Amino acid sequence: MTQDELKQQVAQAALKHVVEDKVVGVGSGSTVNFFIDALAGIKGRIEGAVAASEASAERLKKHGIRVFDLNGVSELPVYVDGADEITEHLHMVKGGGGALTREKIIAAVAAKFVCICDASKLVPVLGKFPLPVEVIPMARSYVGREMLRRKSQPVLREGFKTDNGNLILDCHGLTILDPPALEAELNNIPGVVTNGLFARRGADILLLGEPAGVRAIPVKR
Repeated sequence: MTQDELKQQVAQAALKHVVEDKVVGVGSGSTVNFFIDALAGIKGRIEGAVAASEASAERLKKHGIRVFDLNGVSELPVYVDGADEITEHLHMVKGGGGALTREKIIAAVAAKFVCICDASKLVPVLGKFPLPVEVIPMARSYVGREMLRRKSQPVLREGFKTDNGNLILDCHGLTILDPPALEAELNNIPGVVTNGLFARRGADILLLGEPAGVRAIPVKR
């Protein structure tokens, strides 16, 4: 099976977690695009969606799915999103597409976080994928020095601004042995909006697309 076929598989499997007549949280990225396309097939059975990026919002609207502002939503039973890396403990690195802050906010609101990935994203230790850190523009150099102090090589994502108008530093060379601790530590650096570690609020279930089918991996409490 191709990688796209694996993504389509998990996107379809995620529909089982969508709660009828409610708003569903939708992340961003290539796997989520397949989920949005699948969601279009049941759009009459949901109230609408909250989107983690402008690109996802546009795709939802093109399918005729109503897009809500998160501030106008009182409950969010489920949030579906992908990951750039994920461990068996369902700690993740996200933000390859730059939507990490909005993704993290929606994940915090949702009662259940369903992560959808192809098998290539499952890793024993996080850090091979550069860790995205969203920073306020005036703090770019300071945060870069702070990352260097932590033995990481920060690289400015050239020509890119987040939907919030901020910059992304992609931080290379980290071996992340304690994701929740590092997530909290980096978020305490002045000028950091958030970082791409989703560990303090990780996924509740991982739907992993494999050649043999979709494997559901629940979080280890």
